[in-house]
Amino acid sequence: MGFIYYVALFVIVSALAYVLFNYLKIKKMEEGTDEMVEMAAIIRSGSNTFMKTEYKTISIVVIVVAIIFTLFVEKTSGITLIIGACMSSAACVLGMKSATYANVRTSNKARQTLSIGETVKVALCGGSISGLGVQAFGMLGLIAILLIWGIDHDAESSGLLINLKCNPSTMRITTYSLGCSLVAMFNRVAGGNYTKAADISSDILAKLRHDLPEDDSRVPNVIADFIGDNVNDIAGNCSDLLESFVATMAAGILIAATLFSKGDLSESAFQASKMYPIVLAGGGLLSCLLGLIFVQLRKMGDSPSKELNLATYISAGLTLIIGFFTCRALFAGADLPAAFKLGWASPWVSAILGIVSGVAIGMITEYYTSTDFKPTQTLAEMATEGEAFVVTKGDAIGSRSCLLPVLLIAISLFISGKLCGTYGIALSALGMLAFVGTTVSIDAFGPIADNAGGLAESCHLPENVRVITDKLDAVGNTTAAIGKGFAIGSAAFATVSLIVAYVGSYSAGEPVLNFASFVVVAGGILGGSLVEYFSALLTDNTIDSAKKMADDGDKLLSIPGVLEGSVKPDYNVMIQTATQEALRKMLFPSVLALVIPIVGGILFGVEFIGGLLVGATIVAIPRAIFMGNSGGAFDNAKKYIEQGRIPGHGKGSAAHKASVTGDTIGDTRKDVVGVALDIFIKSMSTVANTLGGVIKMITLIK
Repeated sequence: MGFIYYVALFVIVSALAYVLFNYLKIKKMEEGTDEMVEMAAIIRSGSNTFMKTEYKTISIVVIVVAIIFTLFVEKTSGITLIIGACMSSAACVLGMKSATYANVRTSNKARQTLSIGETVKVALCGGSISGLGVQAFGMLGLIAILLIWGIDHDAESSGLLINLKCNPSTMRITTYSLGCSLVAMFNRVAGGNYTKAADISSDILAKLRHDLPEDDSRVPNVIADFIGDNVNDIAGNCSDLLESFVATMAAGILIAATLFSKGDLSESAFQASKMYPIVLAGGGLLSCLLGLIFVQLRKMGDSPSKELNLATYISAGLTLIIGFFTCRALFAGADLPAAFKLGWASPWVSAILGIVSGVAIGMITEYYTSTDFKPTQTLAEMATEGEAFVVTKGDAIGSRSCLLPVLLIAISLFISGKLCGTYGIALSALGMLAFVGTTVSIDAFGPIADNAGGLAESCHLPENVRVITDKLDAVGNTTAAIGKGFAIGSAAFATVSLIVAYVGSYSAGEPVLNFASFVVVAGGILGGSLVEYFSALLTDNTIDSAKKMADDGDKLLSIPGVLEGSVKPDYNVMIQTATQEALRKMLFPSVLALVIPIVGGILFGVEFIGGLLVGATIVAIPRAIFMGNSGGAFDNAKKYIEQGRIPGHGKGSAAHKASVTGDTIGDTRKDVVGVALDIFIKSMSTVANTLGGVIKMITLIK
């Protein structure tokens, strides 16, 4: 079955070739007026500076962790950890760079054509570079590891200095995933602090302190806000979903290997089971490539949501079809266990459950956050009664929105487990992420459109251009909210599959975690409280940074001529402040997720960590959904008022200022805490999987 790897490589290379084609295509487009060229160059330079500075810290951490694994765990695991970090970094840096080229070209296309359809094409073209890059680079590293070292479930190895025996194949796969997780955690924590500190401080200065238009070029924090959209919503999201995608592939392969080693899978079933995650992911990548090409080539109308949804439906549909035929080809002739209740179709049905859940969670998120539906419209109307009504109603919307996504996740996990055992849970998770290339492409559309609208405002483009970019921006807010819902939902699936793989690695038979055990309960309670502590840590860091940036921005606005528009503010001062604040505050929260499972496992054993992971997951998933959806509703309620859809309550009104308060609260929720919680639980689960065998041996020695 080794030829499957080469087929997958061909699909990966094809996707990367299309990524390169789109990248060059974007760069060749005109940027627009001199002012647009100047502003875009500042955004691009600031984004690059932030990433270069951040990666100096990330590189040091990755190298230190790689050396520790090489010396004390398994001698080749440091290499695979670095490969994972490099693949994740390549995807998010490429995505960010393409976004900083696509944003101004999207504005200019609106200026030149006054066509919504043509403008959408430019933004989606830029977003597709991020999306296809995530899926292609995530698969590339894993397949390279499998081609170089293969999978040998009987092999034993150890570190260069300590002879703690472990399976090298398992360690290489889990450390590859851990390398991706390290980059994702740093990107999300630092990027979230940067973008929301800049965004909140910009809103405070423009809308509350000085009554200036949003994205007014006189506000020195505006450019830092534009940069933040790229370093968090693009780079951070790319590394986030790449990590989920890799984790689910890894979990599927590891569970198959564990089941085979315990005698629960025959040789033929094992060969099919270890290959199907690669085949499903490769088929998904091909589906995304075809879906995005089709949408790019067709003539687009004036409904951006319709065009973006079409790309999702094509990608998901083709993934279902390819998954069906490849599943039949792999499993139909294999000696399958009784756990496969539907025979060869069991893995495919499990994957379907994940795919359907992913699409459904996106639709639910859209309902609760889009200006087209009642929840956000009602929230906007509440703004006429003041801030307290806005916050209370927004919280209620966020809480109400948790039930259906969690119910979908629970049902999918239950049915997939019943149909295909623990392997089915991993495939359900992978099914949801199999078309992640399109999901990230559409999600990246949001910040590109947001930047395009900001550039249209700050560069004083005509009102009819701003109407187009505003429409794209509103759609982008919804796609970003859907993307966050998808990221959280996929994190739930990925984390559960990783927990199953972790418990299975030390259980003698069926994976069992005894919740009647005080050790497990203690771990669960601590895991839930850690989620709250992590949330508070990120919120405090962001608000402190925002306050500092608002005060520093006020000082720049007080310089004679800046507020009048005759003198440009020094944007670089605010860019440097945002960068310094974000990087200074990223290390402790990021390292927390890595250290807790190690220390807890060494002190209290493998079952304590199992409880810790379950407790953290149970608390984090609904909290992350609440944060994301309430924040999205707050944001779009403000947009709803700004569009003049509540008569007598437009921009500058008391209702608008009340909605700005809600938006300020929602910013930290949706773009800092909500999106970081999924990384937090995935990182802890990945570390636990990576060191599960070592912790078990240390526990036995004690």
